[in-house]
Amino acid sequence: MLVFEAKVGRKGMSKNPQEQKMQSLVSLCRRRAFIFQSSEIYGGLNGCWDYGPLGVELKRNIKELWWKDTVLSRTDVEGVDCSILMNSKVWEASGHVQSFTDPMVDCLQCRGRFRADHIVNNQCPTCGSKNKFTEVRHFNLMFKTHVGALEDSSSVAYLRPETCQGIFANFDNIVNTCRVKVPFGIAQIGKAFRNEINPRNFTFRSREFEQMEMEFFCNPSEAPKWFQYWKDERYDWYLKYGIKKERLHLREHAKDELAHYAAGCADIEYDFPFGCAELEGIANRTDYDLKRHSEFSKKDLSYFDQGLNQRYFPYVIEPSAGADRATLAFLVDAYEEEAERTVLRFHPRIAPIKAAVFPLVNKDGMPETAEQIFNTLKKRWNTFYDDKGAVGRRYRRQDEAGTPFCITVDGETSKDQAVTIRHRDSMAQDRIAMDKVVEYLAKYLEA
Repeated sequence: MLVFEAKVGRKGMSKNPQEQKMQSLVSLCRRRAFIFQSSEIYGGLNGCWDYGPLGVELKRNIKELWWKDTVLSRTDVEGVDCSILMNSKVWEASGHVQSFTDPMVDCLQCRGRFRADHIVNNQCPTCGSKNKFTEVRHFNLMFKTHVGALEDSSSVAYLRPETCQGIFANFDNIVNTCRVKVPFGIAQIGKAFRNEINPRNFTFRSREFEQMEMEFFCNPSEAPKWFQYWKDERYDWYLKYGIKKERLHLREHAKDELAHYAAGCADIEYDFPFGCAELEGIANRTDYDLKRHSEFSKKDLSYFDQGLNQRYFPYVIEPSAGADRATLAFLVDAYEEEAERTVLRFHPRIAPIKAAVFPLVNKDGMPETAEQIFNTLKKRWNTFYDDKGAVGRRYRRQDEAGTPFCITVDGETSKDQAVTIRHRDSMAQDRIAMDKVVEYLAKYLEA
């Protein structure tokens, strides 16, 4: 089962410290129920992943914070949840049917399949043979399926390769039903699918993934202003929730990199152990999408601006983030190996488990008091109860899970009605009255 590509030494571990760190993180993700390979008991399916109990909480927290900051806390963005399956004409209008392809070659020596633009010096990445490749073929990345009982050309449909086209197709619906005025945005979080030739680097490049995407519609004359605004806004979002600034980069695309529809594009990139790679793209898509869908659907998707007494096709600024890539970046950024422990230093708002509650020993009324605190906290946050083993080992288990706070009920609790709260990062301990625990944690978990 291949979960991460790396050059390994004689004992099975990579000689490269960054690759070794990635291998250790992948191992932790499986051991602590963050991420498993999909259908692992059957040998897995390359490019597909399952999130375990801790992983699903981590990813859900990231998505909820994105939704809160992008939709709920603003008055100029509406949310939607569009169907994965759409009329195939949507993908004809967007250009995906004709041009959503990767150049593909096969190695004649080892039969490996690779993107042609990833081959260096005409050498196979797997077996090392040179100049032994098939001719380049163009491979469409969309998953094709059929809707209905008959499998013919009239029933062809595709699993969406991106979420934005559902937003464009609903532009007129939102304008007519939600009383929005340009500038405004439409956001959604949802699954997308791409039949990648060579999925790699753990969850970074997968065949099934989740996007957090927003299309911000504006007057063409204001597009440069909003393009800069959303670049800054999205870059700062990652810093806000704990990504280290020295590992995060905002890179403007050169003119020869731009998609044919884009007037500008910038990538938010992160220094992963396998290299600097894109976390999120912010693009000025111009009016390309609404014009194309107007042309193919025969429905006028232009916008009448009452303030200007003018009709035009809005320009679109698109911040498009990968929920899985963001989850991986937060995992990588939080992961640290210290002399006596492995710790995930998640921002408290990101952490899958917010607090763990321990009775110091299982006697003298400590379990009952600990369970009472646990049940109170559980109503508000994802909380864990642990009464097994020495308290030091319990701390280490929670450090590895990224839990920011551990609460211990001890022999003094019945006397002073207080508990010890231990901080994951500093390992400092505070003595807090039991009736103040919720208030104390809320300062960190809900600020």
